[in-house]
Amino acid sequence: MPYRGDVSTRQPIPTDKLRVIQQRCQTTDDEPRWLVALISDTGMRLSEAAGLAREDIVLDANIPHVIIRPHPWRRLKTKGSKRILPLVGASLWAAERAVEASQHSPYLFPRYCSEEGCKANSASAALNKWLKQTIGNSYVMHSFRHSMRDRLRAANCPSEMIDQIGGWSSGKVGEGYGEGFSVSSIKNFMQKVAL
Repeated sequence: MPYRGDVSTRQPIPTDKLRVIQQRCQTTDDEPRWLVALISDTGMRLSEAAGLAREDIVLDANIPHVIIRPHPWRRLKTKGSKRILPLVGASLWAAERAVEASQHSPYLFPRYCSEEGCKANSASAALNKWLKQTIGNSYVMHSFRHSMRDRLRAANCPSEMIDQIGGWSSGKVGEGYGEGFSVSSIKNFMQKVAL
């Protein structure tokens, strides 16, 4: 499609608005807000987070983390989307709450996930509506990914690590070589950007 100049771009969520969102998530303290908070400090795609299995959250490790991997009910966007992210800040709080609440389900967010599939579209509609009521019309759930990239840039995080954190493919031949950055290296930068 040729560029027509009328396409709106998704805006990153400013830090002051991120703080408001995370505070409201903790105040409301329910499953949809745990999903928002988890995404807010990890930069995961909504479908990645909504489609997590309960066993994808590892809280009893030296570094609590989330394993993002494909499941029969939810595939991943790209091969590079498969990754492990440390849980810090609001994402750690949200993961702890979601694990505790989903004890009788194999899914971390049973409201949005079942063996029939991941209901990322309905989650998106409901959460985007809540975001607009909370911080205004300029932001959607995908804005968290833009924000995470900007927050990591501001912390001087290496671009290769930013790509690994976000599950982005740079298209470079060498990106498939080696195992990538360690969870502890990633944690150092993610703690710097956690609010």
